[in-house]
Amino acid sequence: MIPSGGGVFEVTLDDALLFSKKRLGRHAQPGEILRLIEAAL
Repeated sequence: MIPSGGGVFEVTLDDALLFSKKRLGRHAQPGEILRLIEAAL
């Protein structure tokens, strides 16, 4: 994990951005991050 400021929450896998709260302007929905990771594998 890499600490940051300003409410930025991003999830990456192998340098690929899977989720960005800043880009989407919303929090992840329950289970959304897990589904994104599973789809990327």
